[in-house]
Amino acid sequence: MDADELARACADAMYSDDRASGSLGMSLDEVSAGRAVMFMTVRDDMLNSHGLCHGGLIFTLADSAFAYACNSQNQNTVASGVRVEFLATAHLGDTLTALAEQVSQAGRTGIYDVRVSNQNNKVVALFRGNSHRIGGALVNESTGEPV
Repeated sequence: MDADELARACADAMYSDDRASGSLGMSLDEVSAGRAVMFMTVRDDMLNSHGLCHGGLIFTLADSAFAYACNSQNQNTVASGVRVEFLATAHLGDTLTALAEQVSQAGRTGIYDVRVSNQNNKVVALFRGNSHRIGGALVNESTGEPV
């Protein structure tokens, strides 16, 4: 199993139990070693009192893509800190794309950048996540089956 096949097996194992992302209609479009792309369409129940997509839901999309990217190398990994900058608003019906990419991995600590953009390629938010590997694997590397 090569690195990208392993990343897909890890993502499949995670997605089957990811009730939060699923309930928000997020879909995982791509995953490879250290990288993930997720989509979410802004629904009516995601709007705040200004009629804009709630920032917490934009953050959640970025955080979910971050989770798939930092777990893509078959090591159980959690967030240890994040920062998000909101650059533009998102509206009802917008399709948001979160592209998460590994910037650095040193031992148990990693840094990932996530760019959230809309269907017009306008950047809505920038997210930087710090990860920490907690030990253990998501899948058996020989079979790809969850452990």
